Amino acid sequence: MSDPLQDLLRLEGVPSALEAARSAADVVLRDRGLRRIDPEDVARALLLGAGASAAMAADDLLAPEEDPGLDWHPGAVRLSTQLPELATLVSSAPGQLLTRCHAVLARGLLPDEALGRVRSEPGVGERVLELTRLLHRPSTTPALLRAALAHAEIATLRPFEAGNGLVARALEHLVLIHHGVDPRAALVPEVGHRESGSAYRALLEGYAGGTAQGVRAWIRHCADALAVGAERSPLAAGRR
Repeated sequence: MSDPLQDLLRLEGVPSALEAARSAADVVLRDRGLRRIDPEDVARALLLGAGASAAMAADDLLAPEEDPGLDWHPGAVRLSTQLPELATLVSSAPGQLLTRCHAVLARGLLPDEALGRVRSEPGVGERVLELTRLLHRPSTTPALLRAALAHAEIATLRPFEAGNGLVARALEHLVLIHHGVDPRAALVPEVGHRESGSAYRALLEGYAGGTAQGVRAWIRHCADALAVGAERSPLAAGRR
């Protein structure tokens, strides 16, 4: 069976951007050595990523009914600390993964009946199902490509009542952890997204437009975010 994601690797600059990002991640992890990564460094990285993602919440693509004043930081920390455990579900049970991510994140902020529940608007459930199939399906394409698409799909589709941007960024990181790009969850791609400033939202809007140029720009942005996230990792502190 052909891999439908292979076409995206033909977009100009995408293969080189993905390769450069993976190399940046590998350099940081190799310098420290996976066996010598302290749990304290992993904890610091997870908290750093949670803080960056929560800080972006007010600028995420908000649905009209969402409250931009909600404090997502506690939920972001809860979700971030569970990333290594949740990553085991990326390929085996992606639907359950999305439900659990949102429930962990939004507990105490949304009514219990809204936790992990996909909106009922036409087409939303179908696109979520397609995303879970993409995550479940074996692929020969780089994990970062799949992570970038998963991120953008959740962020632009907004399947949950609120908190979609945080779930999207967590899902990207989960794919990177599961597929061995960041096996110890010690990198902070969330920081890379935050440091892109207003470009983050503009690039998501470009992706939502469905053009090859918009998709290409988003994938390259995610590659840049991973490279920045490698440099901002606590593991890289001794190299600067």
